[in-house]
Amino acid sequence: MRWQMGRRSTNVEDRRGMSPMRRPVLFGGGGLMLLVAIAFILLGGDPSQILQLLGGAGGPGSVMVDEPAGAPLPEPGQDPAADFVAAVLGDTEDTWTQLFAGRGARYEPPRLVLFSGAVDSACGLTSSAVGPFYCPPDRRVYIDLSFYEDLRDRFGAPGDFAQAYVIAHEVGHHVQNLLGISEKVHELRAGLDEERANALSVRMELQADCLAGVWGHHAHTERRLLEEGDVEEGLAAAAAIGDDRIQKQSTGVVSPESWTHGSSAERARWLRRGLEQGRIEACDTFGG
Repeated sequence: MRWQMGRRSTNVEDRRGMSPMRRPVLFGGGGLMLLVAIAFILLGGDPSQILQLLGGAGGPGSVMVDEPAGAPLPEPGQDPAADFVAAVLGDTEDTWTQLFAGRGARYEPPRLVLFSGAVDSACGLTSSAVGPFYCPPDRRVYIDLSFYEDLRDRFGAPGDFAQAYVIAHEVGHHVQNLLGISEKVHELRAGLDEERANALSVRMELQADCLAGVWGHHAHTERRLLEEGDVEEGLAAAAAIGDDRIQKQSTGVVSPESWTHGSSAERARWLRRGLEQGRIEACDTFGG
């Protein structure tokens, strides 16, 4: 992937090495609720769902202690990993600005937070064990770069485009947020049982995969960022983190009713669709 030729986004916060400082301080019985919320996240729950437990960013009867802003990124060339993230994020900004303009809308880019170990956000305190995530209330993408080691070593999906796909997927969730899709799905999930709510989550995640592919399509056709083998890297990464493969690897038992992100085949199929068609309209995972 020819990422070195791209511009660097300025919407990156570096909180690596910083202790999370932005914590909700709850009164009355809220302390127990906070402990439950943290346990939920550490066990792999969706960070945005914590807002339902806390009644919003912080919850009733709480105060928020602001976390200091992250440090600026090192100069290009001094930290290749951070440099890569800034370049990929910058290219997603260029793509989505253009696509939103074509729809008569203005794209508001997310901020991306680099962290290590754990991070606090409007979605709560989150461990790096959860993996990269997007928090709708603060419109930020969060990533511990050690995830890329897991992607390579644990999931067997190396390569720079595989890493770029991870960022583009989380940016895809930001696009869903801006388009109002996230809010609609959140409202629908509230009235469903766990299995049907999970099915909606799967459709959300598969759409984010497709939107990542839409970015990849334009990154290649308009700026020639992709090289031979990059598409295969991305598809391999999507397949490597399918729910069926992860469940089989971790427990040996595949339980489709508990999926939240989709099977390996589904994730690769929707990423490919976005890569091939390059249109938001091609990513209607809710229409069948």
